[in-house]
Amino acid sequence: MSTKQALSALSRREALLLAAGATIVAAGGVVLKSGTAHADQKMVDEAVMKLIGDKKPAEGKITLELPQIAENGNTVPVGVTVDSPMTADNYVKVVHLFADGNPAPEVASLHFTPMSGKASASTRIRLAGTQNIVAVAEMSDGSVFRAQQEVKVTIGGCGG
Repeated sequence: MSTKQALSALSRREALLLAAGATIVAAGGVVLKSGTAHADQKMVDEAVMKLIGDKKPAEGKITLELPQIAENGNTVPVGVTVDSPMTADNYVKVVHLFADGNPAPEVASLHFTPMSGKASASTRIRLAGTQNIVAVAEMSDGSVFRAQQEVKVTIGGCGG
């Protein structure tokens, strides 16, 4: 019996189940393959340069609140505060967060206005393993600040 005859002998239900199984196998291969790639410091630097262009980020003004050791990489608390008067002439426009060990380096962008009153926010992020968290703050006057801190992830996470 040829392949064509064998396929025509299948019931509609059997053909659908066969197609669904092939799709699941194909999708599973894609997930496994894409889950193994991780960002690195070079990818973070490239993502930062894409946002800020040729501006040179200065150290200071940014305070990161991260645990030194995260027992669960699935929910790592992150707090970021930028020292700024938050006036109409001098305020934080946006703070970008990056992780150099996740599948993609971009984690979050936090937007502020003078009406925010304070450039401070907290959230939870998922980390694939021990890695550096990088914060980049863009100010209203065009200046840019950068801070970095390592978080050691002991279990869990998105892939590690």
